[in-house]
Parts: sequence; C-alpha cells; structure tokens
Amino acid sequence: MKQPESILKLINRFRSLPGVGAKTAQRYAYAVIEMSEADAVGFADDIKNVKETVKLCKLCGNFTEHDTCEICSLRDTSVICVVAQPKDVVAMERIGGYKGVYHVLHGTLSPLDGRGPDQLNIKSLLGRLDGVKEVIMATNPDIEGEATAVYLSRLIKPMGIKVTRLAQGISMGSDIEYADEVTLSKAFEARTDI
Repeated sequence: MKQPESILKLINRFRSLPGVGAKTAQRYAYAVIEMSEADAVGFADDIKNVKETVKLCKLCGNFTEHDTCEICSLRDTSVICVVAQPKDVVAMERIGGYKGVYHVLHGTLSPLDGRGPDQLNIKSLLGRLDGVKEVIMATNPDIEGEATAVYLSRLIKPMGIKVTRLAQGISMGSDIEYADEVTLSKAFEARTDI
C-alpha cells in the first residue's frame, strides 16, 4: 500500500535531519499526524519562529535572539574557549564553572570537504584577541579537530597568548556534545599547552 504523498514528503523532511533514519522519520511523521490541530500548528509555528528570530552573536558566533549573546555580555573576556559548533557551547556549559566566553568556528578544517580557514569563523576570533590571556581549544579530538586546533595555535601563540587544549579524557574520534559532564569537566581541568 502506497502512503499519501503528503505523508511521504513529511517523512523525507524528518529523514533529512541528522541521525534520523527511515523508521524514526516515519514514527515522527505519524506522531505529527496524530497531534491535535493546535499542537501541530504550535509545532510548525515554533519551527518558523526559531528560523525568524535566532541569529549569530556578533562577537562569538553562537546562537542568540539578540545582537550579542548572554554569555558574551556577562562573562570574563580574557579567556576564550574555541568550539566547532553552537551545540558544543551547550555541552561545555553543562560542566559548570567556566567563567570565560566562547568562540564558535562553525566547522573544522577539512580540505577534503572544501573547508579551509576562509570557510570558518576565524577572522573574527583573531579580531577579538586584544586583552585575552588564554585561548582554550575545545574542538573534537578527531583529525579535523586536531588540525584546526594546531592551525589556530600557530596563529595565536606568536601574539603571546597562552593556547591550551582539552586533556585527552575525551577519546579520539568522539564528539564533545556526547561526552558526559564528568569526562568533559576532567578534560577541561587538565587541559594542556599546545
């Protein structure tokens, strides 16, 4: 039995999300169908609203609804923690205790995927280093994350700024967003100079 075209389109939309396979996409589509009209409209409105109101912080590149995110507005700007994606900021914030600011690159160096320094949020990082004492590299411990950390370290260290890397409590090839708070906290505390 062939499903109605509108259901197939919705399933395909859900399949386009990261980590959503065919069966999960089908479950999500049927869940939407079974929602009340008010819940479905609310769901659609929330998607539309996030696309209209969320933008990038003009300082760090994290998601915000304002020109400058709350972290950049309230935190110690002498320490910058560099992450690849906004979701990594959320992971780092789970450990608690970090009082500095962040800088989101929106990716890592990957020549095979056509991502060089010009495709990342690097120029604005270099432009905000005045008065900075330490830059913490918190990219994933995989080949691209390591290459990005080393590249940035070579740009920043000659400026007399301390550059550190999270300790290897996070296994090679894993993603920061999936690390538990204890592992991430220990890696953060035992960070090393690059």
